Amino acid sequence: MTIERSRPRPSNDEVSMLRDFLDYFRATIRLLASGLTEEQLRRTLPPSTITLGGMLKHLAYVEDWWFAHNLAGRDAGEPWASVDWDADADWDWHSAVDDTHAELDALLVAAIAESDRCLDEALARGDLDQLAARHAHGRPVSLRWILVHMVEEYARHAGHADLVRESLDGATNV
Repeated sequence: MTIERSRPRPSNDEVSMLRDFLDYFRATIRLLASGLTEEQLRRTLPPSTITLGGMLKHLAYVEDWWFAHNLAGRDAGEPWASVDWDADADWDWHSAVDDTHAELDALLVAAIAESDRCLDEALARGDLDQLAARHAHGRPVSLRWILVHMVEEYARHAGHADLVRESLDGATNV
């Protein structure tokens, strides 16, 4: 698997800058999970239950939740639609132990591609101030808020992934 990662351009319009940062962190997470064994992707570092495999699945879910579900107003697709979230609110994290790295990476790549389609459709209709089709947490959110939140979500998890990866195999310059 080849994962290309480009640093965000330092001079850009707002939409391009937000997309550059989001794409950079998307690639960073995939790179941090690459080259590991299946067992390493499933390994936790107590007391945390975070795994790199779980992070890939969680971020696929987050992509679908914010872009397809909230922004575009679509109903959840699989594997999310049939999950009993009341039984396990962290199903995305926990169920990844049953998936291979190839399956997890493909799930994230597909979610990113769908998110980018939803984003392109939204930008064709309007600017960053437009509101998502669905409310999030009981309130309307703008496309700008979703993009900034997604950069924050990925950046936060990239920090987690850096620490997990270093603990697994000593890699620090992924």
